[in-house]
Amino acid sequence: MTILIIEDEPRLARILQELVQSVRPEAHVLGICSSIEETVHFFRTSTQTPDVLFMDVKLADGNSFEVFKQVSITAPVIFCTAYDDFMLDAFKTNGIDYILKPVTEADIQAAFTKLDTITKALLPNLTSTSQRLSNPPTVTRYNTSFLVRLREKLVPVSVNDIGVISFENDMVCLYTTKNEQFRLFKTMDEVEAVLDPAVFFRINRQMIVSRPAIVAIEPYFNRKIVLTLLCKPAEKPVVSRLKVSAFLNWMEK
Repeated sequence: MTILIIEDEPRLARILQELVQSVRPEAHVLGICSSIEETVHFFRTSTQTPDVLFMDVKLADGNSFEVFKQVSITAPVIFCTAYDDFMLDAFKTNGIDYILKPVTEADIQAAFTKLDTITKALLPNLTSTSQRLSNPPTVTRYNTSFLVRLREKLVPVSVNDIGVISFENDMVCLYTTKNEQFRLFKTMDEVEAVLDPAVFFRINRQMIVSRPAIVAIEPYFNRKIVLTLLCKPAEKPVVSRLKVSAFLNWMEK
């Protein structure tokens, strides 16, 4: 942890540094600034950014809140002052604690405890954000076509032309909206995994239909529904009872 002390009384600055290093021996004090001008110069020129600031309110050349108007400070600030009427201003900036002088070791310990609590509370969110940035979500890429056999050749069929994919006679068959029929050498699960669910819906275990191919919807027995399609698969396109609600919601989206 790196610390910057902003205090215009040399004796108090030394005492504060000793208290800080007594409570946190591993802490490294980057320096002591005694004025607004010196503090602003530090932030504009230093290659090191402090993790936390200990700051007096009234400095030799004015109110320390002027520092925040001149430079950007993101580090939390522990204010140490003899005045109790600047507390609201302190917490409007980066203040996390407000210690009234004379500063004691117990005050410093309490301030660090508060800092640790805040840091731990924020850490899961920061870690999650960092993970999202370093591991951006993968974009699912759906098939734009399927290769089918036409006599002695393999030809592509665009997914935009697909009306139905149906499992019949132990085969997976593809029907285009023009009622052309081709065999697919894939399982129904494999086909479903590479089709855009915004366009295709698996109405039962044996059939996947495309939205553009649906002409009409009619009631069917046992609270099922049956579809009228542009193409004519061998099996009747019946939406299973358990999928009716999800199918109707999908159609409306």
